[in-house]
Amino acid sequence: MTIELYWLTLTIILTACLFIIYVPNRVFVRGLMGALKLSAPDSKPHSDWAERAMKAHANAVENLVIFAPLVFIANLTGVSTVLTIWAAQIFFFARLAHFIITLLGIPGLRTLAFAAGFMCQLTFAGAVLGLI
Repeated sequence: MTIELYWLTLTIILTACLFIIYVPNRVFVRGLMGALKLSAPDSKPHSDWAERAMKAHANAVENLVIFAPLVFIANLTGVSTVLTIWAAQIFFFARLAHFIITLLGIPGLRTLAFAAGFMCQLTFAGAVLGLI
């Protein structure tokens, strides 16, 4: 396994586990049976922090959909550089930071964490296209 695939695997595991943070709030607010039902428009709202966690989780999934194929394409085409290794590692920590910062409700830092992850996506795109 390449270093890039290793860090992608960690990012996938992280993204898959982010729901664990906000599910207890759903159970607390809606009760166990309410939490097990599909959310309806009239469902009781989550706490503010849980809403932020849910949005950050959705954002992590949306960004993984872009990042993962780029890493796979790089792997399939044999593209692996110091920049792609760093980008894979930074992407993981940027997504973790984005989730924590969003959970805490710190808007400026959230944008920086998002931008760091986006730059990692651009790095892989540039590497795959032979631009960097």
